[in-house]
Amino acid sequence: MAVDLRQIRLNFKTWAAELGFDHLGVARLETQEPLRFLDDWLARGRQGEMAYMAHHRDLRANPSKWIPGALSVLSVRMDYLPMTPLEALARLAEGDQAAVSVYALGRDYHKLMRQRLQKLASRMEAAIGPFGYRVFSDSAPLFEKSFAQDAGLGWIGKHTNLIDRQAGSFFFLGEIVTDLPLPEDSPVSAHCGSCTACITACPTAAIVAPYQLDARRCISYLTIELKGTIPLEFRKSIGNRVYGCDDCQLVCPWNRYARITREADFLPRQGLDRASMLELFAWSEEEFHRKLEGSAIRRIGYESWLRNLAIGLGNAPASLKIVEGLQSRANDASPVVREHVAWALGEQAIRETN
Repeated sequence: MAVDLRQIRLNFKTWAAELGFDHLGVARLETQEPLRFLDDWLARGRQGEMAYMAHHRDLRANPSKWIPGALSVLSVRMDYLPMTPLEALARLAEGDQAAVSVYALGRDYHKLMRQRLQKLASRMEAAIGPFGYRVFSDSAPLFEKSFAQDAGLGWIGKHTNLIDRQAGSFFFLGEIVTDLPLPEDSPVSAHCGSCTACITACPTAAIVAPYQLDARRCISYLTIELKGTIPLEFRKSIGNRVYGCDDCQLVCPWNRYARITREADFLPRQGLDRASMLELFAWSEEEFHRKLEGSAIRRIGYESWLRNLAIGLGNAPASLKIVEGLQSRANDASPVVREHVAWALGEQAIRETN
């Protein structure tokens, strides 16, 4: 039986929409340009302590090692924005409230995305018979954004995130790497123009040049990836951002087109969109693990959670309740927590006397 590859691509797109994906495109497995960019980024040390970024270079360079004979990558996006950008920006102005990156307010996306991608691949397998494939969602060393750009899902903006002209940038990516020689979609043109809003908005000047991010300065890196002590030079700039940072995306003009997610699992859980830092700082370790079950936040661990909250509380308006809350952990078993609590108490004392 002859295989109609164009019909297969069309079916993938139709069925992806039925499974809740907001866009699907097809690209070839081309890695030369993103590999050169990665090598330069690593040579400059901009990965910080993310040593894993230098691992498995051979797999990044040759994705066909995941699937023998792989020829194509199907790239999908799923919108996750749980509130408007203006609402998210307003949280940053509420000094005693916890600002959690909006992608982490709901359920962790990794499992959901991979399950949907598996359903998509299985449906195609039932229709045309066995074929080689593997599904991914931020779960392997793949150039996700580069493939998505090649597949027409958007362009990589100056903040290094992917931007869609009709939907902004608040979406997750996933892939199916396959040995099907599917017709490719065309990349879209870039539309950042002369805009530098994301560069200007970055609280720690982590976007060191257009399309150049130094992770060592990025609040998402500092509050999620970095373990131990957060450098003093960044603590005040972190403000009340206790997990991640969205500033560069929130100010992007294209996100005026971003839509609220249709996926219920991405909507806020445990009141994280309205919780005070003091409330979260009072959680026991058992509460942290129980209340954040199924959340991406759990991956940073309880110690880093308290560390981040201590910095946020140190940056909050002067408050006796905050001081008392911080003092309750002044003798915490963790030296990392104790050090950041001491800093926060010092900041509160300075603010009280001014």
